[in-house]
Amino acid sequence: MAKKLNTIGVITTGGDAPGMNPAIRAVVRTAAFYGVKTYGVEKGWFGAINDHIRELTAHSVSGIIHHGGTFLHTKRCPEFKDKNNRQKALANFKKYGIEGMVVIGGDGSMRASMALIDDFKFPINVVPASIDNDIPGTDFTIGFDTAVNTAMEAIDKIRDTADSHERLFVIEVMGRHNGFIAADVALVCGAEIVIIPEVKHNIDAIAAKISKGRQRGKESFIVVVAEGAESGVSVRDKLAKRLPDMDIRVSVLGHIQRGGSPSAFSRELAGKLGATAAELLINGKYGQLVGTKSDKVCPVPLNKVNRLVKKVEMEQLRIAEMLSS
Repeated sequence: MAKKLNTIGVITTGGDAPGMNPAIRAVVRTAAFYGVKTYGVEKGWFGAINDHIRELTAHSVSGIIHHGGTFLHTKRCPEFKDKNNRQKALANFKKYGIEGMVVIGGDGSMRASMALIDDFKFPINVVPASIDNDIPGTDFTIGFDTAVNTAMEAIDKIRDTADSHERLFVIEVMGRHNGFIAADVALVCGAEIVIIPEVKHNIDAIAAKISKGRQRGKESFIVVVAEGAESGVSVRDKLAKRLPDMDIRVSVLGHIQRGGSPSAFSRELAGKLGATAAELLINGKYGQLVGTKSDKVCPVPLNKVNRLVKKVEMEQLRIAEMLSS
């Protein structure tokens, strides 16, 4: 029978995502329910190395469920790739009696967690939180839904002015090296064109599609571009050369997609995944990515998903293309 843990930690690492605070809250309050002490590590792995650690209680996480970002703060920490620094972090965990950790973060957080497990057999469960939705082993990551809704609301407003002035707007969305945000946003906003890293795009073909739409009487257009495919400015400049009589503008949504109050779905996901990750850890089951499959919480071993690559659903792109015609 696995040993029950008496003290656990929680940390948010890498890029922030709306819903991290509800996930922290779920971890801390689940631990409190079981009579387990929780410590919060501030500023991500940097804080783990440099002893930015404090005790959290159920009261500590009151009033954070609706706030974006992470009240524990997060910080990029390339120094954590050094095993000596990971050893320092482990020593700090032991200093506070921390027997295991719930790590809330993205793919980099998952790799760092695997390093701690492999090097020191330190108990860790990972809760996937990233606006990019690029973590294999889970249908959705915490923050993705909020980021898509934020982008959708912005594009809906841009569509109004595009219609009024008969303009073409190129809108660049986040997503790093993948097109999950762009693909979702293109479908729900009715974008005429979507450009993502996973699919090779042809500017001449895009210009031809826009010209064909104008011939049918269409007066405004939205082109959604994932930042990992090409910059919005670059796409705008290329289209301007091919469509010289069109008024083409560009809007880069940027970090607005990271902020804001988490959506109902992001909060629900954070609550379920955070609580399950803590519950499993407390009861001695660790090395898990606690994700979701078909709307059910589904823990999977980290070592099975750590090197997998999550792919954009091509059927979604096909439907978006069909509906934009």
